[in-house]
Amino acid sequence: MRVVRNVAIILILAVPIAFVPGGGNVAQAILLALTMGFLAGISWLIYTTFRQNQLTLATLTDGRRALLYGGVGLIVLLIAGADEMLGTGGGTLAWILLLGISVAAIWRVWMEANSY
Repeated sequence: MRVVRNVAIILILAVPIAFVPGGGNVAQAILLALTMGFLAGISWLIYTTFRQNQLTLATLTDGRRALLYGGVGLIVLLIAGADEMLGTGGGTLAWILLLGISVAAIWRVWMEANSY
């Protein structure tokens, strides 16, 4: 029964895309709504993590805090500019490299903060 329900949901979502003129716009709107929901979930996760670790963040040195916030800010900018950067081969490589650098910076600050 559950499988039938899931297939029906997929069919209902596919009908406007397949049979309505301008169905591609509907598909883009659905994808945009899913993306916004995903980004909202990530934002909520970051907010709750920040609230739960306020003491840890307050005890970081200014340099470590700047490194942490810089890494998070770089990830935000990478998400915002993903369409432009991932459109080219060199941009894709740069995007992956910058993402790795920002994750490494966040990881380093996190490990040093929890080692005391």
